[in-house]
Amino acid sequence: MRALRSLEQWELLHYLGRWLLLACAAAVLAGSASAAFLLALGWATQTRESTSWLIAGLPIAGFAVGWVYHRVGRPVEAGNNLIIDEIHDPRKVIPRRMVPLVFLGTVVSHLFGASVGREGTAVQMGGALADQVAKACRLRPEDRRVLLMTGMSAGFAAVFGTPLAGAVFGLEVLAIGRLRYDALFPCVMAAIVADRVCLAWGVHHTVYAVGTVPPVTAASVLAVLLAGVVFGLAGLLFARATHRFGALMKRWVGYPPLRPFVGGLMVAGSVYLLHTQAYVGLGIPTIVAAFEHPLPWWDSVGKFAYTVVSLGSGFKGGEVTPLFFIGATLGNSLAPWLHLPFAMLAGLGFVAVFAGAANTPLATTIMAIELFGPAVAPFAAMACVASYLFSGHAGIYHAQRLGAAKHVRSLPEDLRVGEWPAYRRQRDRDAP
Repeated sequence: MRALRSLEQWELLHYLGRWLLLACAAAVLAGSASAAFLLALGWATQTRESTSWLIAGLPIAGFAVGWVYHRVGRPVEAGNNLIIDEIHDPRKVIPRRMVPLVFLGTVVSHLFGASVGREGTAVQMGGALADQVAKACRLRPEDRRVLLMTGMSAGFAAVFGTPLAGAVFGLEVLAIGRLRYDALFPCVMAAIVADRVCLAWGVHHTVYAVGTVPPVTAASVLAVLLAGVVFGLAGLLFARATHRFGALMKRWVGYPPLRPFVGGLMVAGSVYLLHTQAYVGLGIPTIVAAFEHPLPWWDSVGKFAYTVVSLGSGFKGGEVTPLFFIGATLGNSLAPWLHLPFAMLAGLGFVAVFAGAANTPLATTIMAIELFGPAVAPFAAMACVASYLFSGHAGIYHAQRLGAAKHVRSLPEDLRVGEWPAYRRQRDRDAP
């Protein structure tokens, strides 16, 4: 018996049992919270679509959300960036208030027509709830890091119905070019369980079909790589535009609750001027349409602008579903120029723009396989990797670390994505 206990595999049994329980606890909480959120989001979307005048209340809704966060939500206002920072540099438990604040703030934003997503809400709820489990179990800082990653994976997997992509997302999003394999088992188990829990609550996810996938030839490879470059540049522009517009709003509008009020005025005013609500909310019908028939090229531009204004002014939600919209419609528009099926290129844009904006090429490639089937795998991998490379050292998550450079020779250890522009300017000034 003593010899058995000395084996590494015996110790692994204890490791597996312990992390299986912890991951399942975090997953049940994240999956249930995501299910409640998606059901509430469905109600908000249906209500807004059947009551078109609600868009007129978007400025007031924005002020209300901004005021609540200004009064009681400042400790959690950083959202996903707060969770990423806590994983890299643990300091204090994420406040429980993050869960109801981001839940209600996102539902209100969607009810009145802000162009925001849902991933940010699910990931924040998953991370905050996982941290409550870590606090209750009195985990060590290194174990708390891992459990926070499982919460992120669980939230992502549950909200999109992609457990394998969710597991890899929690490992990949923390640092560019670096994966945390010490959290592989907990993230995989949490993502799978959270997805099952969400489905058990009666939530259904949208089904997308890419149709016929062409053979892998020199022409199709070159076309997909070219599309990937365009998708990466779109992700780069989105990340920079959102951050810069947010910085401008902070400079122009000193009182934080007024920022989403002004952003709400801009979005609602443009809706009435253009006589369309196609670019508010999640935009799922337009995403589905991108897989079914050709769409006008300006759909991606419209969603881009509405989302930059909504997120940059302080509405709550996420970036990912708007990025799906931008990518799918952009791919749809590029298809005739690249002589590829529009449904397949819509699917590649769906995942690849997100890959570039979030610097997560592996998670998005797996997501493409889970959503569209294995036939699209070679093209999805090429598009996501090309997008990842051409988005540069930018991203939608400022707290993401630059673990390994994409193309430059060296970088300071653990430089944040948000610090890269200033570092590059300083480096260029110091260069001989």
